Amino acid sequence: MKTIGKYKIRGLLGRGGMGKVYKVELPVIGKIAALKLLAPNPHLVQLMGDKAIRNLFISEAITMSNLRHPNIVEVWNFDETKDGRLFYIMDYYFNNLGIMIGESYITEKPSRIIKLDKAIKYTRQILMGLACLHHFGIVHRDIKPYNILVTDLDTVKICDFGLSKLRGENFKGPANLKVGSPWYAAPEQEADPDKADRRADIYSVGIMLYRMLTGALPTEKYEKPSKINADLDQTWDAFIAKAIASEHQDRFSDANDMLNELVVLHQEWEAKKENICKIAPESKDEENLEYHSVKLRSHAIKVNPERGRNLFSTNRLWQPTSYIENNFKIHGNDTVTDNATDLIWQQSGSEYPLTWSQAHEYIGGLNQKRFAGYNHWRLPTTEELMSLLIRTPHGEDFCMKPVFDSKQKWLWSCDRRSYIAAWYVSADMGFVSWQDFSADYYVRGVCDDTF
Repeated sequence: MKTIGKYKIRGLLGRGGMGKVYKVELPVIGKIAALKLLAPNPHLVQLMGDKAIRNLFISEAITMSNLRHPNIVEVWNFDETKDGRLFYIMDYYFNNLGIMIGESYITEKPSRIIKLDKAIKYTRQILMGLACLHHFGIVHRDIKPYNILVTDLDTVKICDFGLSKLRGENFKGPANLKVGSPWYAAPEQEADPDKADRRADIYSVGIMLYRMLTGALPTEKYEKPSKINADLDQTWDAFIAKAIASEHQDRFSDANDMLNELVVLHQEWEAKKENICKIAPESKDEENLEYHSVKLRSHAIKVNPERGRNLFSTNRLWQPTSYIENNFKIHGNDTVTDNATDLIWQQSGSEYPLTWSQAHEYIGGLNQKRFAGYNHWRLPTTEELMSLLIRTPHGEDFCMKPVFDSKQKWLWSCDRRSYIAAWYVSADMGFVSWQDFSADYYVRGVCDDTF
C-alpha cells in the first residue's frame, strides 16, 4: 500500500487546481483522516510560479488550523515528505453537499431537491461558520456544495480554504486567473478577486440555497423559487433574491444579518406547518385499500454503477423511477411489517453509524439475541431499502407521521459496488449511491415475513 509520509493511502477523494485530497489511515491506531497534498496543476504553476503556490498552500493550512468552530473543518497536522511535497491532515467526512444533491461536473444539470427543513438547517450552520471566518477577517471565496462536508450526525463543516483571503491581503495571481467556481462566485469576485469581501460569500450561500430548494441554478431565465417549490412563498423569493443580488451593496451586510432573517423565516415556516397540519385531511382508510404484493431480490450481489442504474431502476439522479405502495403495520416490539413486500423491518435500527463490516456484526447480534423473536435478520438489498423510499414531501405530505425512526438517514445495503465499496440508500433524500466500506452509515435489519 502506498504512503504519503507515515500515512497509508486508502483512496483518492478529489483533486483541484492546488492539489489532491486522499483518504489516509493513521499509523498504529488506524483512524481514517483526510490528507491534502500540494500537487498543483501544471497550468497553474505556469501562471503563478512554484513559490507563490507553495506560500498559498501554507497560508491555507495556517488559516484553517487557527480556526475553532463546529461548522469549520479542523486541521490536525502539517508536514513535508522526504522529497519536499507539502501536505496537511484534517478531519475526514465521507459525505458532502455536492454528493447529496447529485451535482455533476456539468454544474448546470438538474440536481436533487432538499426538503426545506434540512436546507434551513444546513444554511444556518454554514452561515454560523462563515460568521466565524468573517470575524477573523477571512473571506472564503469558494463556497459551493462540494466544499460543505456533511458529518455522520448530519451537521455541516466548511472546508477548502485554498482560495480564501485574509483582511488586507491582495491576490497576487495573474489577472486572467479566475478565483472561485462558476455559478457560485459573485460577479465582483469574477471581475476582480481582490474586490471580494464577505458579501461575496453571502452570494455563494444564496446560490447554494436556491439550488437546494429548486434542484436548479438561477440562470439568465431566472425563475422565482416559489414557482418551483410548493413549500416556498414570496418571502422566500425576496430572501434568496437579496442574497444573490448582482450588486454587492444590495445583499445582506454579513453572515449574521442573513442568519437573523433566516431564523425568522424558519419560525414562520414552523408556524405554517403547524397550521397546515391542523386542517390537513385525514389519512386514507387503510383497511379498504387494495395492495399488490411485490417480491424483491433478497440475496446480495456485486454490481458496478454502469449496470446499477438499470438493475435498481433509477433515474439520472439515482432516484427510483417508481415507488411502491407500502402497506405498513407497526408492531409494539420495534418492528414494522410491510404487507406489500412481505418484509419485516426494524423500526429504528442501529443507534450509531457503523462501517460496512460492523453492519454485518450488528445483524449477527440481532440474530444472536433473537431480536423481536426472530433469528433470521439480514442486511437488506438495495431494492429492499428502496421500497421504503417516498418522493420528497411537499405541501401536506410533511404532516404524515413517519413510520420509521428518522435518525437512520443513510442505510447500508448488503450489495457491493466493488471489493472495497458497498451500496447504500439515503432514506431522507431518497436516492441510491455507494461508499467505501470504512464509511459510517446506519443499519436497519430486515427479515422475511414468509420465512
